[in-house]
Amino acid sequence: MDGEGRTSGLVKSAAVKLSEMGERTKELGTAMKDPHRQRRIVLVIVCVALLLDNMLYMVIVPIIPDYLAELESEQSEHVHVVIHPNSSVNSTSQDKSNKNNLDIQIGVLFASKAILQLLVSPLSGTFIDRVGYDIPLLIGLSVMFVSTCIFAIGENYATLFVARSLQGLGSAFADTSGIAMIADKYTEESERRTALGIALAFISFGSLAAPPFGGILYEFAGKKVPFIVLACICLADGFLLLTVIKPFSNRTRANMPVGTPIYKLMVDPYIAVVAGALTVCNIPLAFLEPTIANYMETNMHSTQWEMGITWLPAFFPHVLGVYMTVKLAAKHPHLQWFYGALGMVIIGASSCTVPACKTFGQLIAPLCGICFGIALVDTALLPTLAFLVDVRHVSVYGSIYAIADISYSVAYAMGPIVAGQIVHNFGFVQLNLGMGLVNVLYAPALLLLRNVCQIKPSHSERDNLLEEAPQGLYDTIKMEERRAKKKGYRSKGNCLPVDENGFRAQRSVSEESSGQEYT
Repeated sequence: MDGEGRTSGLVKSAAVKLSEMGERTKELGTAMKDPHRQRRIVLVIVCVALLLDNMLYMVIVPIIPDYLAELESEQSEHVHVVIHPNSSVNSTSQDKSNKNNLDIQIGVLFASKAILQLLVSPLSGTFIDRVGYDIPLLIGLSVMFVSTCIFAIGENYATLFVARSLQGLGSAFADTSGIAMIADKYTEESERRTALGIALAFISFGSLAAPPFGGILYEFAGKKVPFIVLACICLADGFLLLTVIKPFSNRTRANMPVGTPIYKLMVDPYIAVVAGALTVCNIPLAFLEPTIANYMETNMHSTQWEMGITWLPAFFPHVLGVYMTVKLAAKHPHLQWFYGALGMVIIGASSCTVPACKTFGQLIAPLCGICFGIALVDTALLPTLAFLVDVRHVSVYGSIYAIADISYSVAYAMGPIVAGQIVHNFGFVQLNLGMGLVNVLYAPALLLLRNVCQIKPSHSERDNLLEEAPQGLYDTIKMEERRAKKKGYRSKGNCLPVDENGFRAQRSVSEESSGQEYT
């Protein structure tokens, strides 16, 4: 009887929990009907996706080199070595050769994600413009989930290389569609800056917290556990996306305008300047990540835990930079180009001071300066990309943030491969001086954005679009509304509203008798 009572109790408790989950799901579905709640839920989903992607990008830093070294040593134990009189010399030279080969393999493995992301992003941007933001985000999360599972079970270099490359494919869809979705949902410039700032904070936390997270779990629980945890987070975020946003039933893109092709956006001089700034400002971070640990071990004799938490303190100045830029841009939105230029100067100065540091404590300051400067640049220029699309092209954001993704990928594709070669051929000091100089010299180029940032958002889309006439009913009606607003007709009641299907409302008899004219 006791067993039956316990079983019935467990069944009842399970039924109660299921009903509670159903009620919460219904509450989420109801919340999605409210535009403000909908935006917040979308922001949470996107931020979790960005956090996951950047954690997966950096979590392998303390895991994979050590794991591949163990695999290399295990394989070498099974190889029969013929002992010669100068066997010690041969073994020493062989060890150096094996280490060089291992370093090359690690560099290629790290860069493969950014390389594939660089190749896929132009295609994913066009795809996002055509089908919307939700389905590509689901595709990205699904591919990242598969990639994370392969990382967990992979036991050789080829399998890990496939997992890393798949992550780049997933990131090309998830990152681009996620940022574009935020820009689409938050149309006001101040709200858009705040939302993108929150997303950047999640990106920063994922990048900087992942190495210690992965290192600790790898040390005490093994290689599989960090990736299993990230796979569970990915699965939960995908489930939330399917439950709340319902990407396969939400087909609002049918009535939206056609986005500007990505090749036209790339030749826009203002967008090109912003894209170049995003690449240049991320070069120090991308080039220092694979080289700073070896420099610390050689010159500072740092311990493993110091090398593991090198970038963690930089998270706080990065969040501070995001917060400051959002607040300053709210008061002085016409100075966003200046915030970006100031960030590049700070990055340049901080990069030049890295080789002068002799202790772990001294090194923290310039690394924090680099991340603070990157926060200024990213927070100022990512909303500027959406603004440029609004005022010079069509307000569809897939391709424009694919360009931003390409800009980041260029830096992180070169970093693991090129940085080591520069240090080997020229030295660590010359690497940092070069990166600092490039950032300082590029900062004045942002002066080109000085006048663009002063354009009012009401002059958006086809009004200022280069030599293009309105295309279709949607564009024609929107242009007429903007022109009427400029002439003051709306305040006089002369501009009729437009219904959800794009047709003007009929004028009432009383309005016609009052002598009002429709233009």
